Amino acid sequence: MSTVASSQSNVVDPRTARKVTLAGCVGIFAELYDNGIFGFMAGTLAAVFFPDSANAVMLVFVGYAISFFFRPLGGIICGHLGDRIGRQRMLVFVIMLISVATAAIGLLPTYAAIGIAAPILLILLRVLQGFSVGGEAAGAMTFLAEHAPPGKRGLYTSYAQIASFLSLLTGTLIAAAMTSGLGADRMQSFGWRIPFLLAIPLGITGLYIRRRISDTPNFTRLQEEGGLARNPLKEAFSSPRHRRAMLLALFIPLMNGSGYYVLFTYMPTFMSKELHFGKVEGLLVTAVSLVAISVAIPFMGALSDKVGRKKVIAGAAIAMALAGVPCYLLIGTGNVALAILGASIMAVIFAGHTGVIHILLVELFPTRVRYSAYGLGYNISSAVFGGTAPLLMTFLIGQTGDVHIPAYYAVLTALGTLIAVSRVRDRAHEPLRDA
Repeated sequence: MSTVASSQSNVVDPRTARKVTLAGCVGIFAELYDNGIFGFMAGTLAAVFFPDSANAVMLVFVGYAISFFFRPLGGIICGHLGDRIGRQRMLVFVIMLISVATAAIGLLPTYAAIGIAAPILLILLRVLQGFSVGGEAAGAMTFLAEHAPPGKRGLYTSYAQIASFLSLLTGTLIAAAMTSGLGADRMQSFGWRIPFLLAIPLGITGLYIRRRISDTPNFTRLQEEGGLARNPLKEAFSSPRHRRAMLLALFIPLMNGSGYYVLFTYMPTFMSKELHFGKVEGLLVTAVSLVAISVAIPFMGALSDKVGRKKVIAGAAIAMALAGVPCYLLIGTGNVALAILGASIMAVIFAGHTGVIHILLVELFPTRVRYSAYGLGYNISSAVFGGTAPLLMTFLIGQTGDVHIPAYYAVLTALGTLIAVSRVRDRAHEPLRDA
């Protein structure tokens, strides 16, 4: 079997590529809204499910972190099936799963009603969310990359990242509007359920769209040729080249820990609990920074198509290592305008990582094992360095009293990403491989 797919057989007409990309982004929006709303509602969930604990917020983030250790399992199972029976079928499955789990959280009895069973059920449903996202991350990016026109893979896959951050923005605005409009008492009484129940219409929309799109030309051609791997993950582990690529997929996403999971998901809680901003002020800062990153992402994706993935990610890592501490000092001034400036600068810098990281990882692997191998490496990274980040920040700040811990974490993860990406062969200007 040829190690490089024919450039002619991989061509997708631009109209089809745009249609598939739009469909994929709508599904990603629904999926990641469901996943992200848990973090935005952490303060309220703490009061509802852990009312008698002095460490209620930390316990919510324990549940948040636990769910991430089920992401690799989701990546393994969904990746194996995605490489065996198709990407489209698995994307339909994962959006069904997370929509049901998220809506079920909105229907849970509170601690006051059923005691300790309430937080146990909350964490179990959060685990299902984590499993689903484990199958979503690699699957959606693989799907979009394999449909993208030649020379535009970075741009087209970056649209999915815009969808993911717009979903966070939507969650932020909903949480801010409800917290401001209902007040703490009514939020804890019934208001906290509404953001989770919105998963029902979002899930139905995403499911409808994903069922109407076809599988990728790469997968379909390989299937017709009888070239699918019988055991994709076993095949990946048997190859020194694939093992090295999976190791890189573990460490290149390090900046996600300080970016996606601290700067955006944890930031409202951090600003409210540690910096004594109002809850709505913290959500406002996050909302503006989400707008900034959403605007910057497609420019970074397009830039990576021209100059390569390595240069863009390495540049973002260097910039974050230099700007991380000064930006957090701006946030820590207590001034909303300066906090917005600091968070927005970090957001634009982080766009150079998050807007490019997924297409770089897609290009590390051939079609035969792409979903499985990419999913395993990336989801282990998310579990170890991402999902634990809010819990780690809460714990370390509590132990040291130093509110600059997130700044140090930003610098360390940026340096880790810089070292890892320096070891990658840039395939931005090569066709996707089949084997």
